[in-house]
Amino acid sequence: MKSILTASLACAFSILAARAADPVTVAREGTQMVFRTGKSEILRYQAEPGEFPRKDIKDIFRRGGYIQSILTPAGKSIIDDFPPNHIHHHGVWSPWTKTEFEGRHPDFWNMGDGKGRVEFVSIGETWAKDGKVGFQAKHRFIDMTAKPEKVALLETWDLSVASEEKRRIIDLTITQTCATDSPLKLPEYHYGGLGLRGNRAWNGADNCKFLTASGLTDRLKVNTAKEPWCWIGGKLDGATCGVTILCHPSNFRAPQPIRVHPTEPFFCYAPQQSGAMEIVPGKPYIARYRLIVADGEPDAIAAAKWAEEYAK
Repeated sequence: MKSILTASLACAFSILAARAADPVTVAREGTQMVFRTGKSEILRYQAEPGEFPRKDIKDIFRRGGYIQSILTPAGKSIIDDFPPNHIHHHGVWSPWTKTEFEGRHPDFWNMGDGKGRVEFVSIGETWAKDGKVGFQAKHRFIDMTAKPEKVALLETWDLSVASEEKRRIIDLTITQTCATDSPLKLPEYHYGGLGLRGNRAWNGADNCKFLTASGLTDRLKVNTAKEPWCWIGGKLDGATCGVTILCHPSNFRAPQPIRVHPTEPFFCYAPQQSGAMEIVPGKPYIARYRLIVADGEPDAIAAAKWAEEYAK
């Protein structure tokens, strides 16, 4: 019995030591902040705009202030950047689409129209606590329809990452405040808010899969559904992987309505689907989301537990 106990304790210490040897780290690498556990890369946040991946992209699409890549524990990349059929889509990002600001109508999402853009401003100090590593980034929403251009919103991202053997946990808190005494009005619209662009291999109606908290898998039914969590994923190199996106119950209009594209790997939590809203001076708009990245098929039972934990 003693030898079994000793062996068990040794095994436990060995596991703890292995975990302790690979803490999550984050470091600046050029125009990106890169999270790793040991030698395994987890996530890249694009600070200042980087180089375009192709020569055919016009300068108006230059963009910073978003999550550029996310990898599963097996090293599979689940998001895309500058996809050819939607050049203005970027990994995980959070612009608004249809807006009204001081009587004008900037569009911070469709950058090619030249009506609005979101700029990276700065990164604060990194921190580590309770197995998580993170930092705060600042962005600003520029109304390009104003002459001269005018800042409409100030945005902060509080971004943190934790790593376990079979999953990566990414927490994102978005705080948006008015940059002037004028509100940013958001008319009812079908997308805008938190967006995620899935891997390019998931293009096509049959290649990108979904699963929601209420059990929806048909993307036409997932679209406009109000769900506390949704998994989006598909096959990469013959194996399934994906991300479960959790909408915190404290969010405005939670669970927020979802927008998914009919044929492309795109997901969005869009609270303005439920009617007009606005961000007013002196009252920040705060939205919290958790992304759980894993290899394998989605697990509805596990996702329900994750949502319960996140709500606490």
